[in-house]
Amino acid sequence: MQVLVLNSGSSSLKFQLFSMPAETILCSGLIERIGMDDAKFIYKTEKDTIEHITAIYSHKQGLELLAHQLLDSETGIIKSAEDIDIVGHRVVQGGSRFKKTTEITQLAKESIKDLFSLAPLHNPANYEGIEVAEAIFPSAKQVAVFDTAFHQSIPEHAYRYAIPNELLTEHRIRLYGFHGTSHKYVSEQAIDYLGEKESKIISIHLGNGCSITAIKDGKSVDHSMGLTPLGGLIMGTRSGDIDPSVIFHLAHKLDYTIDEINTLLLKKSGMLGLTGFSDLREIEAEAAKGNKDCLLALQMNAYRIKKYIGSYAAILNGIDAIVFTAGIGENSELIRKMVCEDLDFLGIEMDIDKNKGRASHLRAVHTDESNVKILIIPTNEELEIAKQSVELFEN
Repeated sequence: MQVLVLNSGSSSLKFQLFSMPAETILCSGLIERIGMDDAKFIYKTEKDTIEHITAIYSHKQGLELLAHQLLDSETGIIKSAEDIDIVGHRVVQGGSRFKKTTEITQLAKESIKDLFSLAPLHNPANYEGIEVAEAIFPSAKQVAVFDTAFHQSIPEHAYRYAIPNELLTEHRIRLYGFHGTSHKYVSEQAIDYLGEKESKIISIHLGNGCSITAIKDGKSVDHSMGLTPLGGLIMGTRSGDIDPSVIFHLAHKLDYTIDEINTLLLKKSGMLGLTGFSDLREIEAEAAKGNKDCLLALQMNAYRIKKYIGSYAAILNGIDAIVFTAGIGENSELIRKMVCEDLDFLGIEMDIDKNKGRASHLRAVHTDESNVKILIIPTNEELEIAKQSVELFEN
């Protein structure tokens, strides 16, 4: 069985084609900087690596480029679109409607579309991926794996907001949580590493979008993002946590429209708003040159993560391990170092030498004396999506 997994981020598209159930990767790749003139397309097979820079202005355009590559007579991996049995899609917001992996029907698509306002950077891209995949691979089963599903275990006292009850009961306004597929995958790897069924883990997913989850005995019990993927940590272009009154001030005193505020907080804030750069690699390079804005932004970024670690340590009543994952978490030794500095009170002590460099596999970077394990675990959302997609039709 061949399963193509599409993982659409706010400005990226990761893909892998698996032979299941062997979990053999037939091809993999990444399209990043979608929406830019200098977007990067990377496609890898056992024999070939293709990489080029080109203008890719939408997820649809990126998917069409991928399909063309998969079917290429010389470097492609399939001979016909009918070779694909399942297309597994990462869908960010499933609301309270989707508690598990789901085969995509017209009704499911309409429900995903209805949730656009709760994940405006993601669900439209996810939906577009479904529509294009249905057209390109019409014989394949289409499956949605929801970021929010893993967080359905968060208790009511944690997911509710202190607002009138009818806003929850009638309009379902509550914390949903995101990056669930990633947090689920790496927490399971951490639990295997710890060798304990009972565990207290803080999983930190750091990419263009960032989130942190408190996980007890394998279940999510709290999470930094809320109704939408806007809250919590400082991100590439998203503000993260902010006093709600800032929105009223922007509207009433500075004459911003609601749409302008929405764009400001989603696409013009975060590291971009602080530095002029959204890519952490550029920010770290500028900071190394002494750029004060970039230095301060890195400090703010790490400080926000540390605040969440402290609060989740209280919620969990201790920590067995913290996990760094995703593009920044796996690759930025500087961010990992800044986050773990001065947390010895919590029993978190990093070995600076072990922390050096990128991580291509699970790596422990704590000292021998550290009470808390510090793990770098490369996420594999695509494999998790493939496994859940196949399991759907086995049960």
